[in-house]
Amino acid sequence: MTDRLVTANLSISLDGRYHGAGGPADFGAFIPYVTSDVARDQMSGIWANATTAVLGRGNAQGFLGFWSSVAEDENADPRDRGYAQWLVGTEKVVFSTTLTEAPWERTRIVNGPTADIVRELKTTGEGDILVNTSPSVLKPLLAADLVDRLYLLTVPIITGGGERLFEDGLPATNWTLAHQETGKLGELALVYDRVR
Repeated sequence: MTDRLVTANLSISLDGRYHGAGGPADFGAFIPYVTSDVARDQMSGIWANATTAVLGRGNAQGFLGFWSSVAEDENADPRDRGYAQWLVGTEKVVFSTTLTEAPWERTRIVNGPTADIVRELKTTGEGDILVNTSPSVLKPLLAADLVDRLYLLTVPIITGGGERLFEDGLPATNWTLAHQETGKLGELALVYDRVR
């Protein structure tokens, strides 16, 4: 394997959920926190060393409409625009069992075991592989102990329902806190590195 790191970013509530009880579209309570200065600064760091973005189908399709327009918006927050331009321009790997054509340029659709495909990505190229806000991809990689760095934005809400990132049955692993920052709204930008 090369030295490529597998990194991942996600926003989670105090009760460990990445959306509300209403399902994946129930993200409204997270919005004030994910648009804060601390969150935007963290977002600027997640892609700094990444050369490949890995996404699930739902996020890839949702990101297409939103981030493509931000990349061209001269009035957008420079941190948002920088991330958007990186996302549009970088290599993207989208996991899907239903897509037949790529939703973006520089995008490859894959339908196969997540861990196997990411192991293969680690053996080629350079730069980090960023699992980009895609729990459907992140969960099997955590289960296979393939994640090297976690960028978590922990927001001070309890959703009381919704899917959890850390499910029972994951392998026991140790992590070290590489960076932390607290925002004005009580959000915590945390960076954890896997201890190997």
